[in-house]
Amino acid sequence: MNYYYILLDMFSFLVPFAFSFEKKMLHFIQYWKAFFTAIISVGLFFIAWDIYFTYQDVWGFSPQYLLGIDIFRLPLEEWLFFLLIPYSSLFIHYALLYFFPKPQLGVKLTQIITVFLFGISLYVAVFHHDKIYTFCSFGLFAILMLLQLVFKYRYARRFYLSFIVIYIPFFFVNNALTGAYSESPVVYYNTSEIIGYRVGTMPLEDSFYCFSLLYGILLVFEYLKNKWNY
Repeated sequence: MNYYYILLDMFSFLVPFAFSFEKKMLHFIQYWKAFFTAIISVGLFFIAWDIYFTYQDVWGFSPQYLLGIDIFRLPLEEWLFFLLIPYSSLFIHYALLYFFPKPQLGVKLTQIITVFLFGISLYVAVFHHDKIYTFCSFGLFAILMLLQLVFKYRYARRFYLSFIVIYIPFFFVNNALTGAYSESPVVYYNTSEIIGYRVGTMPLEDSFYCFSLLYGILLVFEYLKNKWNY
């Protein structure tokens, strides 16, 4: 089914995109300039990472699920993934902020969680430094945890909670890409470059990769919002 991946992209994006235009509540289109700037600027880093890993055979794509349009060996659907999935995921975060403005973690609890996650991710990155996807995904995550010292946990206090909600659709989308609902995976991984633990059918590394992508975009977006006086 050549439309499998593109349909997955589009259906993931459709509802958040449609609700971006409502005017009585969040009216998310007012942030589009800053939001898309953040998505593209951070996304380019991850796309470069994706291209490099594809050339290094860290992962690959099954052609039977693709339209057949490749740019630097990445299918068109993968390029769209870095635009549409972050949009949909962070729309959930800002919708939660709008409808539930009060819930947030305490500073002390956020600090404990952050230090714990930093320690675990740094340990995994160092211990599995010979596995390139494991090293890069956990290493970048560890760096983002350190950045909390700069931002004083300002964004993490809410985003940690939002990510629990975001992770639910992410789990189903990524499992759809890694073979949970198809005869073979859309995206397959070189098993020598991952630690082998999976959440459903997706490698554990994908969860940390996802957090880093989304949180990186969020930090840039919040910076631009403040700079451009939204």
